[in-house]
Amino acid sequence: MRCPERGPLSATLRLDVQYMDPRSSRLFGLVTALLLNAALAGCASVPSRGERTVADPLEPMNRVVFDVNMALDSAFIKPLAEAYRAILPPLVRDRIRSAIDNLAEPRIFANDVLQRRMEAAGITLARFVINTTVGLAGFFDRATEQGYAKQSGDFGQTLYVWGVDDGPYLVLLFFGPSNFRDAVGLGVDLYTTPPAHWVGGDAGTVTNIVVGAADGIDLRSRNIETLDEIKASALDFYAHLRSIAHQHREATLREGRGLAKEPQELIDPGAPPP
Repeated sequence: MRCPERGPLSATLRLDVQYMDPRSSRLFGLVTALLLNAALAGCASVPSRGERTVADPLEPMNRVVFDVNMALDSAFIKPLAEAYRAILPPLVRDRIRSAIDNLAEPRIFANDVLQRRMEAAGITLARFVINTTVGLAGFFDRATEQGYAKQSGDFGQTLYVWGVDDGPYLVLLFFGPSNFRDAVGLGVDLYTTPPAHWVGGDAGTVTNIVVGAADGIDLRSRNIETLDEIKASALDFYAHLRSIAHQHREATLREGRGLAKEPQELIDPGAPPP
């Protein structure tokens, strides 16, 4: 993933993303959600300064959880991600990423249908069929090559389309930035995203752990430099990641309403006015 700069990071970024489905993370992958749902997900088309602020009445508690998540990342997740990237060549890592993304397509399809985004649902169904067959169980993303772009679709987004309010901003232990509505949606996503129900019993639990660990470590490995740059330049790392996560989520929710994304400049809320 690449986030090309247009100036000092503390001021503005023009952002783009290849891997922006943080809701697919599971278990150990969720330990990095602070990073995946914010720094990684921030590499997206997001609204600029002027959007509504994030309601954060639980900020003291959220900051404590944020610090715990960052400590876990520094002690375990980032070193594992660095080792993963050093050991496996890009070709192998890309195959792993593609296969994990393919597992999320049934969940995305179901939410697209619930949101009445039938065009997105059709694209997602086509992606799953093509990548599962021609793409060899999803190890190759042949659907994108044929013009079927990856769609968004999670239950928090569906609840938004149904009229459920955000609720207060919430930093979840292991799961990272969220809010009350999306926390409920995340629980549903975790329960319904394969391989949750494909393999039963203890074998299913082990499978979910392996897939979740691979998911989180791979995504973290793709964002090591990006997060380091954001952390080094932000005046208030917590507030900056809160803003990034919120702005990215706003862009995803626009998709749930059937609205086009609006590429904008991402603003660090702690940076001085230009």
